[in-house]
Amino acid sequence: MTKEQWGALQDQLSSTIGENNYKTWIQPIEFHCIEPGGIAVFNVPTNFIGTYVSQNFGELLLAKLASMDSEIRRLKFQVANVDTRPSQQPRPAPAAGSAASTQTATATSGDVLPGAPLDARFTFDSFIVGKPNELAHAAAKRVAEGGQVTFNPLFLYGGVGLGKTHLMHAIAWDLRNHRPDLNVLYLSAEQFMYRFVQALRERRMMDFKELFRSVDVLMVDDVQFIAGKDSTQEEFFHTFNALVDQNKQIIISADRAPDEIKDLENRIRSRLQSGLVVDLHPTDYELRLGILQSKVQNYRLQYPSLQLDDGILEFLAHRISTNVRVLEGALTRLFAFASLVGQPITMELTQDCLADVLRASDRKISIEEIQRKVAEHYNIRLSDLIGPKRVRNFARPRQVAMYLCKQLTARSLPEIGRRFGGRDHTTVMHGVKRIEELRTQDSQIADDVELLRRALEA
Repeated sequence: MTKEQWGALQDQLSSTIGENNYKTWIQPIEFHCIEPGGIAVFNVPTNFIGTYVSQNFGELLLAKLASMDSEIRRLKFQVANVDTRPSQQPRPAPAAGSAASTQTATATSGDVLPGAPLDARFTFDSFIVGKPNELAHAAAKRVAEGGQVTFNPLFLYGGVGLGKTHLMHAIAWDLRNHRPDLNVLYLSAEQFMYRFVQALRERRMMDFKELFRSVDVLMVDDVQFIAGKDSTQEEFFHTFNALVDQNKQIIISADRAPDEIKDLENRIRSRLQSGLVVDLHPTDYELRLGILQSKVQNYRLQYPSLQLDDGILEFLAHRISTNVRVLEGALTRLFAFASLVGQPITMELTQDCLADVLRASDRKISIEEIQRKVAEHYNIRLSDLIGPKRVRNFARPRQVAMYLCKQLTARSLPEIGRRFGGRDHTTVMHGVKRIEELRTQDSQIADDVELLRRALEA
């Protein structure tokens, strides 16, 4: 049987056993070779995976293989290690004694254990660093070195499209490439919950515990999804404690800070806050422009003759500000459309091609709404926020409000100044710059700005 035939068979298995079962159990295994005696050998990341596939899908797999190659009579699953990876020569393995058996070798693979698949695009090299994400990037790079655990867990949080998953994948790729001695498990919180429920149903909790507590690095994405699920939280808590006690690294991501995740048990919230908690702030104009410039370099290789007028990237960086995925998707569509119609990328073509995206990204938040929200947040009167008093209790909230007006509305600095008691545009400019500086220095200001932004955009 060839690897191409195995690929075709995988498609059949996916439709037979369901997408979830396929992704969790079949996708991680690799066809290795056919040994004498009609033994089909598969590489598996762990003994647990091999045992599970053998016991639950062995007969089905053997029947499918035999229909393609009548000489195949038995299956064998061996733990993949340096000598059994596809890029190297296969290593002879002992014969199996049953139709679907598992070799009980020790796992030495540096590959990421089966979980959520890693995206090859999400590496540190492709991550654009700016002020809003530089701390998260630095912390992720430190953890990716795979050395002594310095902060545990590393908790990354932020809104959609700000780079949490990118950094998680980048850490996993670096560990896989530079620390092949470590077992790394990356998966989503939903996958953790799915495996836990499945282990409970099939009375295989010891196997579940063995898998999750034998890793060197555990990475769980979107942990907010376990909130409110008591049994899953209980097992996650015990897994967390067991790994911390062994000085194993844990990396967590979520869409909000631990103390903002509703229905999360207090003991888990406390554990998540015990390490380094890092916020990926919303992108600023400079970071968005840097992301676009990086993407354009790749597109120029794909569309070498396509002309891009000056000012287009700056226009997109200004207009599409809430989500990096939307920003990147808009650029992809723009280049593809211009290539198909054979026209240069002008401002007119950009506005026509991206009319729906630009409409959706239009800022509709009013200055008055921002002022009211900020005054409520800081528990001060609206008249004091707008008025002439310069005491710190009013001046800092006023600067926060000015900053949010600049970020969330299309109003000019002079107009914003007029709405704040007739202040000059240079006063607004100073206030905006001061908050930009404080966001990187003062975690309380950073949290205030983020909470207000989310409340206003909700």
